[in-house]
Amino acid sequence: MRWCFGDQLGPHFVAGTDERILLVECRSVFRRRRFHRQKAHLVLSAMRHRAADLGDRAVYVRADRYRDAVAGRPELTVAQPTSHAADRFVRDLGLTVLPTAGFALSAAEFAQWWRTVGRRGPVLDSFYRFARRRLGVLMAGDDPAGGRWSFDLENREPPPRGMARAPVPEPPWPVEDDIDADVRRDLDRWERSGDVSFVGRDGPRWTAATRAEALTVLDHFVRHRLPTFGRYQDALLAGDPWLSHSLLSAPLNLGLLHPYEVAERAERAYYAGTAPLASVEGFIRQVIGWREYVWHLYWTLGRGYRRRNALRANRPLPGFMWDLDPDAVTARCLSTLLRDVRDRAYTHHIGRLMVLGNHALQRGYRPAEVTDWFHRSFIDGYDWVMVPNVVGMALHADGGTVATKPYAAGGGYIDRMSDLCGGCRYQPTRRLGADACPYTAGYWAFLDRNAGRLRANVRLKPALHNLARLSDRDAVLAQERRRTAF
Repeated sequence: MRWCFGDQLGPHFVAGTDERILLVECRSVFRRRRFHRQKAHLVLSAMRHRAADLGDRAVYVRADRYRDAVAGRPELTVAQPTSHAADRFVRDLGLTVLPTAGFALSAAEFAQWWRTVGRRGPVLDSFYRFARRRLGVLMAGDDPAGGRWSFDLENREPPPRGMARAPVPEPPWPVEDDIDADVRRDLDRWERSGDVSFVGRDGPRWTAATRAEALTVLDHFVRHRLPTFGRYQDALLAGDPWLSHSLLSAPLNLGLLHPYEVAERAERAYYAGTAPLASVEGFIRQVIGWREYVWHLYWTLGRGYRRRNALRANRPLPGFMWDLDPDAVTARCLSTLLRDVRDRAYTHHIGRLMVLGNHALQRGYRPAEVTDWFHRSFIDGYDWVMVPNVVGMALHADGGTVATKPYAAGGGYIDRMSDLCGGCRYQPTRRLGADACPYTAGYWAFLDRNAGRLRANVRLKPALHNLARLSDRDAVLAQERRRTAF
């Protein structure tokens, strides 16, 4: 019998075997953390749909603990789980642990690349080139298609003035069925009993929960949204949380799609002439570049990586973050993104990094709490995803292992890349006074607080030089020490 966790639901996890498939719905998972309601719904819906697809081959067990469900089943095999805790659990049980089927590159292939890493440390661009060559994606012999490895500079354009929505059709939203209705009734009952508690709003399921739905979303994205994806992939619009993004991160992280098939489908669009190379390359860089990189870093850097706190950030995460309360903050960008997370458990990567993560970085929130918050609150959030992304990318808590500099930015960046500053009481050009932007002033306060730790970072020398020249530096720092409202 093959045990498949709730994020191992695609056919590639059981390919080549006629074993029966064990799926375990474990109530205690939702007791341990206050997850977003829509995330809980999606996971249970996806698992129950998978059991229905498997028919008599599925053994579906509802248990209070995983240990109760697998006791007395020494014949179980299981693909490598996606967290350190789950991996240790299945190995302590003595189960046969197979390599994961959910990623394009194996641990051995990543280790081959890792041995080439020099004193500079791991660099995404080097890994991305290795992955492209290894997988033969967007390659012309040993060279990249189009003669360039990256079109990142072309894929950072701000939204045109006056553009309220991306000029693409809406994604194909799934239609809930009887399984979704049963899930909703169960979640309602658990909450009423006080057994579990959720955060965020319930809502119609908007994310694919089946292999068929995921393939429909992939096909629609490649046909209708991929051509415009690259150009504005870093833009933020208050009225359009999706823009041209694929909305495939959740089905990918549930294991409903394989990253290679997703990348290969986008590659075919380029060779068919239906999507420009810059868009295709930018999308593939996310799927077999960054996503694969984060997965393998999670295992390579080890269990202790999550505890890193190189910038000594020790402020507790505020209640408005834990509760996803957009009305508790005034800054329009932060309020809008919190509202998106509350209502959909989603915002795309720039909102996560440059608004939510940037806020946490500037204010010095504890990395462990920020990581946990992202894990709980996002519909595509899993331990392996969030630990490197938050500790390494968003908070620079690893001191530069994953990112070469902190992703701190003032309000000017948000103003340039979004329409979120219009109508805000704070002014992105102001760092002092009642209308001083918390991001602009917070940027200088962050640099001052960490100047000693960041002085050796070559990329930050100009910013630290400008900090020393600020005529109102003391006043800005005093203002930000007193700030309690954002």
